[in-house]
Amino acid sequence: MRQLSSPADLQEYDRWVKTHPEGTLWQSLEWKQYQEALGRDARIYRDEDGSSALVVIDRTTGGLSTWDIPRGPLGIENGKLKMENFLKEITQLAKGEKCMSIFLSPVKEASIFNFPFSIFNSPRTEQPPATRLIDLTQSEEKILAQMKQKGRYNIRVAEKHGVMVKRSNDIDAFARLAAETARRDGFTAPPAARYRKFLESLPGAFLLLAFQPPANPQTSKPAPVAGLLGVLWNDTGIYYYGASDYAYRSLMAPYLLQWDAMKLCKAAGCHTYDLLGISRPTTHDLTTHHPPSTTHDSWSGITRFKEQFGGRVVEYPPEQQILLKPWANKVLQWKRNILG
Repeated sequence: MRQLSSPADLQEYDRWVKTHPEGTLWQSLEWKQYQEALGRDARIYRDEDGSSALVVIDRTTGGLSTWDIPRGPLGIENGKLKMENFLKEITQLAKGEKCMSIFLSPVKEASIFNFPFSIFNSPRTEQPPATRLIDLTQSEEKILAQMKQKGRYNIRVAEKHGVMVKRSNDIDAFARLAAETARRDGFTAPPAARYRKFLESLPGAFLLLAFQPPANPQTSKPAPVAGLLGVLWNDTGIYYYGASDYAYRSLMAPYLLQWDAMKLCKAAGCHTYDLLGISRPTTHDLTTHHPPSTTHDSWSGITRFKEQFGGRVVEYPPEQQILLKPWANKVLQWKRNILG
């Protein structure tokens, strides 16, 4: 196994990951560039069998670290991920660099046998358990037709109210909306600097803002009432962050934002629009557009919203954790819980 660093190796890897059936943004050079802009160590490892992993290293107190392999490793054999030897080598490297835990979340279920380290389902939810994928190769009329009636209706409501959607670089306006959304829904929003890095450092990132038309265009400017941060990668458009002002909820601006994002991605040549995160379905019949129910969890509200846009449900295997320093890991989690 070796770490890829030369321009030629990285260029070849870029071609490979973009044609791999399980290749995603999170194992791409674009994601590596974004993580490095955030100040993290991002490495790509590959072995002679073709297995590979983009590893994001997050360092903490005393030189300790966690290693994250988002939506990876990659490497298919007989429909299963062949990764035992590859993961052993990654783990030995991580141990030598004071790693507490390695997290991995491959797209397909991994076959890991005779592994000498403790591996189990991760307690965190860094990657969503499931998603909805919209087929953008259809006509706009067919994309609308496969949505739920409520989704189409709310798009029309926003249009009737004169909501305007524009592409923008005003990340401060989005950050203000995101802070309002976080206060309302009881979670901690990333700092404005994180959103700025996403927009400015991640190739393909875009920002859409929805505006309420001013009562008097002569004397006032339109006010942003909702926003959407997304990214174009390979042939996929991905909805990443959303925010809205609850005071203007009757305008249904988030629905029009999603529809305009789909049209933007379709015009850019994308085949798929990924709504990114929903609850894990309670049924394993994932062929229907609308599963009968979902578990009640932190994803439940956004799951109901995204369900209105139809699409195909895709479920992912649970994230795995390789625990290397149990006591250090417990102390770090305790400190984070105490200090927030």
